[in-house]
Amino acid sequence: MPITESDIRKIAALAHLEITEEELRTLAPQVAAIVAYVEQLNELDTGSVEPAIGGLTPEGERTEAARQDRTRPSLGQALALEQAPEPSHGHFRVPKVIAGSEEKENF
Repeated sequence: MPITESDIRKIAALAHLEITEEELRTLAPQVAAIVAYVEQLNELDTGSVEPAIGGLTPEGERTEAARQDRTRPSLGQALALEQAPEPSHGHFRVPKVIAGSEEKENF
């Protein structure tokens, strides 16, 4: 299925992106080429390829964990805030990082 400029418009709308007509003309063939390449990869026979499994050694053995994986009680709000520089109403108070202001907000 070929990718059209209409498809790119729909994708941009779903992603809440504004694109110009020039970008549309540039992106449509690029995305079409990417999709064609992925379709080409789908034709490969991978039946004899071993699946890659994360967290195992190259030999496929588990690694030893440094500690037992068990549930424990949580730290609790009071203890977590005990050494916070500026706790406020049961929350950490931190500087704004997006606005670039030195104001502090509660999170």
